[in-house]
Amino acid sequence: MERSLSMEVVRVTESAAISSAKWMGRGLKNEADDAATTAMRQMFDTIPMHGRVVIGEGEMDEAPMLYIGEELGLRNGGPEVDIAVDPLEGTNIVAKGTNGAMTVLAIADRGNLLNAPDMYMEKLAVGPEAAGKVSIEASVTENLSAVAKAKNKDISDVVATLLDRERHQPIVDEIRAAGARIKFIQDGDVGAAINTAFDETGIDIMFGTGGAPEGVIAAAALKCLGGDFQARLVPEDDEQLERCKKMGIDVNQVLQLNDLVSGDDAIFAATGVTDSELLRGVQFKGSHCLTHSVVMRAKSGTVRFIEGRHSLDKKPIIEAAGE
Repeated sequence: MERSLSMEVVRVTESAAISSAKWMGRGLKNEADDAATTAMRQMFDTIPMHGRVVIGEGEMDEAPMLYIGEELGLRNGGPEVDIAVDPLEGTNIVAKGTNGAMTVLAIADRGNLLNAPDMYMEKLAVGPEAAGKVSIEASVTENLSAVAKAKNKDISDVVATLLDRERHQPIVDEIRAAGARIKFIQDGDVGAAINTAFDETGIDIMFGTGGAPEGVIAAAALKCLGGDFQARLVPEDDEQLERCKKMGIDVNQVLQLNDLVSGDDAIFAATGVTDSELLRGVQFKGSHCLTHSVVMRAKSGTVRFIEGRHSLDKKPIIEAAGE
């Protein structure tokens, strides 16, 4: 994969963030998502590559989503890559004007990202210190103890994060019984998974079930960061089970990091839409706006935080698909 793609894909997440940020706090999550999707699709098609979405928001008949199987890029002989994408991670966050929304994507050489339906996925994420020392097949308590030992801290100092959902109550009960602490998130578990790899966020481990596209994207980020991500797909009905079978996926398999993102290279990029522990949200300043992004590459281990200043006169905002 060409090194220059790292900077190209940041342009994609920046454009999507700027477009969706205009909808912050307006209570219109679909419009915010459409704006991000449209901007992302248009910017992707300026990049000299032949990309294919292998895991995304939906299928071809569910436009304007970036659907599984959609081809993106100039497709003029550039590198062939897989794309995992969530144009707006946290549509409800943007609609409500709260913290933690970002635009995210991951790319890897063709055939190196898990090709799976848009469905639920059980997830476990940790940073570099605990990589290889946890298991999605172990109990919550065992994993908390492993993280505490790896990070040389008491279990009472370990902070676990997970989506605040009723389905997670058994996990919550076990975390509390073990004596660890919890930081709940309302939406957006890509950011939560990445936070496990940065000490300044205060997050040590992520548990819970969320979207599969977000899982593959988070796995790409943790591959770049030297962390660990494990998962299991969770079909909700016979239709989803059948789709997995058609795609050659064993739903009983524990998906290790290299099953989700194989090969030695991957690129992850994200731009903040609203403020989070890791990224500042888009700030509009009259004729220009400011963005804060992160881009990582697994092959080199490089992590770059990028501050962008964008002229709104020269870069018109796309507010919603079709507008």
